[in-house]
Amino acid sequence: MKTVRVIEGVTPDTITDELLNSNEPLVLKNFGKEWPLPQLENQNISTAMEYLNGFYQGMPVSAGLGDPENKGRIFYNESIQGFNFKAGNAHISKVFERILKHSEDDNPPTIYIGSTKVETLFPGFRDLHFVNLEKQKAVVNIWMGNQSRIAAHYDFPANLACCLYGKRRFTLFPPEQLENLYVGPLELSPGGQEISMVDFANPDFEAFPKFKLALNEASIADLDPGDALILPGMWWHHVEAFQSFNVLMTHWWRPDPVFGGRPIDALQLAIMSIRDLPKEQREAWKNQFDYYVFENETHSHDHIPEKAQGMLHRPLTESAAINIRRNVINKLKY
Repeated sequence: MKTVRVIEGVTPDTITDELLNSNEPLVLKNFGKEWPLPQLENQNISTAMEYLNGFYQGMPVSAGLGDPENKGRIFYNESIQGFNFKAGNAHISKVFERILKHSEDDNPPTIYIGSTKVETLFPGFRDLHFVNLEKQKAVVNIWMGNQSRIAAHYDFPANLACCLYGKRRFTLFPPEQLENLYVGPLELSPGGQEISMVDFANPDFEAFPKFKLALNEASIADLDPGDALILPGMWWHHVEAFQSFNVLMTHWWRPDPVFGGRPIDALQLAIMSIRDLPKEQREAWKNQFDYYVFENETHSHDHIPEKAQGMLHRPLTESAAINIRRNVINKLKY
């Protein structure tokens, strides 16, 4: 596997739009090294927890608990009808207590706090660990827990992922490796996003032979406290947290207006209305999608008066998006 390109000398104050809009993953070494939490990397984990508790206002946090035999893997249960962990709400002090209790275990139960808004959980924390992404309208979340393995998945938005405490490894795949990652159900997944069914710690190449092809295109990004990863949208990433306490802060943003909706919704509608048509009809609809969507830059609609172009006008306006949404909702009613 390859190693993600590493860039030195970029800080939260000097990061550029050019870097943020990179089409390839980039590791920013020591990006937030001067932030308070990464400065505690050599301290006992209880010191880091005490620091975080200083911001906590008592909001219950959603946490997952997995059995030791899962070895940190956040995944489905055997029937693929549920998950291999229990989830519930708890006070952050109780979560930290459990992590501390098992911090010396060779094989601890998995204790995991997934995507949680930083300002909601720890008001004021972001001010001291700040990247100015107001232009991007970034959503800033925090992830915490002990040793964990998060199955390969993609996110539609781009991401600036900052490792604040502990060590993490991202194993990355470009979007075109979808077929070789053996993705699970679209309706049910541990984090709300479809995931690879391959166990990266022990891949079954008989069941998943094409995964070898994916590994040929994989790249590794190892993050120490203070490092950051620029991850373009739609890249698949498997994430491992190695230490008895780990903290990650993510910044998600999408390049287009939020009113555009979620592309996965369009995919699901296409599965419902197009996938099972006869092949020749699917080919005809593929031509329609190429013309109106995927190759739209190469086609002009100037033969239609601009005021009459409606949804064909580029760029799409918010009012046109509202009309499309209303029209689709009405047509989906039985």
